[in-house]
Amino acid sequence: MFSIERLRALAAVRTHGSIARAARALHVTPSGMSQQLTKLEREAGQRLLEPAGRTVRLTHAGRVLVGHADRVLAQVTEAQADLADLDRQILGPLRLGGVGSAVRTLLPGALSVLLAAHPRLTPTVRDGEVVSLLPPLLRGELDLVLAESWSSRPVALPAGVRTVELLDERVCLALPPGHPLGARESVRIAELGGTATGDPVGLPWASCPAGTEPYEAILQALRARGVEPDIRYRLAEIPSQLELVASGLAVALVPDLGRRTAPEGVRFVPTDPLIRRTIRAVWRADAETPAVRACVTALTATPSTPTPPPTVAPPVTSAYTESAPAEPTTQGIM
Repeated sequence: MFSIERLRALAAVRTHGSIARAARALHVTPSGMSQQLTKLEREAGQRLLEPAGRTVRLTHAGRVLVGHADRVLAQVTEAQADLADLDRQILGPLRLGGVGSAVRTLLPGALSVLLAAHPRLTPTVRDGEVVSLLPPLLRGELDLVLAESWSSRPVALPAGVRTVELLDERVCLALPPGHPLGARESVRIAELGGTATGDPVGLPWASCPAGTEPYEAILQALRARGVEPDIRYRLAEIPSQLELVASGLAVALVPDLGRRTAPEGVRFVPTDPLIRRTIRAVWRADAETPAVRACVTALTATPSTPTPPPTVAPPVTSAYTESAPAEPTTQGIM
């Protein structure tokens, strides 16, 4: 095994033309330089230097070895620069996870900004629910997670993490086209039952799978007011839930970010009391690398596209009721 410092000494002799000048360049004594070169010859099993008048020159073996030394020393220099740059230049892997709506809407813009500033960064992204993303974050398999928390069921974050709020948004009731509740300015949560007789909703619910934050938030919000929701459709993606809503098969509670994928005609009405959802960047305090800090900066500096206000349906006659309330309404574009 060749010592890096001895290879550096051989390259310095080649560059500076003598042991004395090479020693001065490397800030060592000539005798110390000679000892390094003698040990290198023993390691190589070849004569690397030969006399040339009052100085020395590389032998053929020395020239072969110094060519390899140049490549090795270049790689060592690059590695040292990369390590030194960790505190000032962002590079290397960045493993991200997030809930689907945040990944779709918050992350692309932030990653564009991040990679423009730090092109040597290599991010990877996976989506999922908070319940499935926090364990790999704590195990060190993810560097940062975009986590959601609903006001009706705030997420319990583990000790040892840091967070920053990226978004605080409203959650609205998503209704099929022509549904009578779509003409209201708001809907009281106590009214949102299931398919019981007299229930003004008259449809089952679509939500994310059991155990996820959205599912548990619906349960908590309705059960707190004595209502047991009939959740028949458990789908991970909000766009899939909204397709069921658009087809008149279900209703759903959808955050503002999720509305951007809504089919035409789906109505969004705020609840009373209002339900809100926050999106936070979450990372381990003991693993706050420069890459994580840069990602948080990009996320906080990249605003999401504003979402239009809730839409209220025009007066309609539909299968849900004999006649919808004739109230002044506005038409929205989904």
